[in-house]
Amino acid sequence: MNSLPAQLRETFLQAGYTLDGVRDRLGRTAATALSREELVPALRATRDGDPLATLIRLWWLGAPVEGHAVGPLLPDLLAAGLLTAEGAQVRATVHVRPWETGGYVVSDPKVRPGDPALRADHVVGAGGASANLAQLVPVRQADTALDLGTGCGVQVLHLAGRTGRITATDVNPRALELAELSWRLSGVNNAEARLGSGFEPVAGERFDLVVSNPPFVIAPSGRFTYRETGEHADDFCRDLMRLAPRHLAPGGHAAILANWLHVKGEDWRDRVGGWLTETGLDGWAVQRDAQDPAEYVELWLRDSAEQGTAAYRERYDTWLGWFEELGVEGVGFGWITLHDSGTLDPVVRVEELTQRVELPVGAYVQEVLDAVGAAHRLSDEELMAACLRVAEGVVEERTGPPGADDPTHIIFHQTRGLRRTRRVGTVEAALASVCDGELPLAPLLAAIAELTEGEPAAPAAIRPLIAEGFLI
Repeated sequence: MNSLPAQLRETFLQAGYTLDGVRDRLGRTAATALSREELVPALRATRDGDPLATLIRLWWLGAPVEGHAVGPLLPDLLAAGLLTAEGAQVRATVHVRPWETGGYVVSDPKVRPGDPALRADHVVGAGGASANLAQLVPVRQADTALDLGTGCGVQVLHLAGRTGRITATDVNPRALELAELSWRLSGVNNAEARLGSGFEPVAGERFDLVVSNPPFVIAPSGRFTYRETGEHADDFCRDLMRLAPRHLAPGGHAAILANWLHVKGEDWRDRVGGWLTETGLDGWAVQRDAQDPAEYVELWLRDSAEQGTAAYRERYDTWLGWFEELGVEGVGFGWITLHDSGTLDPVVRVEELTQRVELPVGAYVQEVLDAVGAAHRLSDEELMAACLRVAEGVVEERTGPPGADDPTHIIFHQTRGLRRTRRVGTVEAALASVCDGELPLAPLLAAIAELTEGEPAAPAAIRPLIAEGFLI
């Protein structure tokens, strides 16, 4: 088995079983159909039986192929349990997907409606959440990194080239087995797997970087280790935030995906903001989506391919009833970033961003945190003495009745980064038109006040523009 991953990787590369190779072979129609869980177009595109078609059918589509088509590695793959024989044909017991890093991700085959029920220790493959987390992680070199809840090991593939040593943990032994196979197939040799729950396997250790796509699904019970812990409500995500600071080295960052409840009579921002405040670190939480309780339950019952089963309605009803008992009105999806900046005056920002953002966020996440910190920590005197300028990519939109002297609305738009928008007044708009980094704010605001025959804008009116990156 030690040499088998290297031999299998060489087979993949020779046949063109790479992300680009699969995309080219399948074409847009088949690829789009696969995103809808429809296999027929992809099976048609790979019916020629050439080496690449065989590999796509076997390892990606999970279809049986003729045993002789596998080639000289067939006996070793059968012995390793990666293939199982069905007469003259063989079928893969795992899903092997080329990944954007140039490596390969190994997981359990995707379960579709009508397939046997998921096993409790099912190892889910890399998907949208995995890609989102990879885009959030700060783009910088790190000596040490922790991938908490590694699953199929995909985050290690993203970290391997810019991290000296990676520790990857999971509570599921099968996940670690498949993660290690992912790493060997991908040529990664600086990752160590450890079995255990949460931060237990790394007790007393600190890391420059902590990343986690944890089992954040909020459910009445923990049926599947890859997505649920069985902890009450969203306590698992809260506790993850609470414990993360103990494992960050000075200057370290954490990037974590999470779910949180929207509870009746409570602002979700206060709930998540409370989690971050407890860390004592600089923190930034972003809600990217929110679903009502029924949408949320349907999503995760589809995820485990339970629609159409005898237990579907009962589980749906039980889950909804549990949410009702908790007063849940919705569930938020998003990301949380922590930074151990060493400050005694940490800042926390919680916001909702549903628009498309510039990727990777990790390329400018520190700038976002720095902006929030500057807006909070600068004294009024320091702010008025600052020489600010408009950030690159900021544009202004004015709307109003035709022929009117003054616009009804003035809105700033960011065409870069987080692509935020903010409605502003005439003073802020006038400031942006002259704010070029050459003069302090105080004389600029005084001149604007004189022209408008008003009072100079207060520092409090300028701070949001700094915190949100319109002025830098």
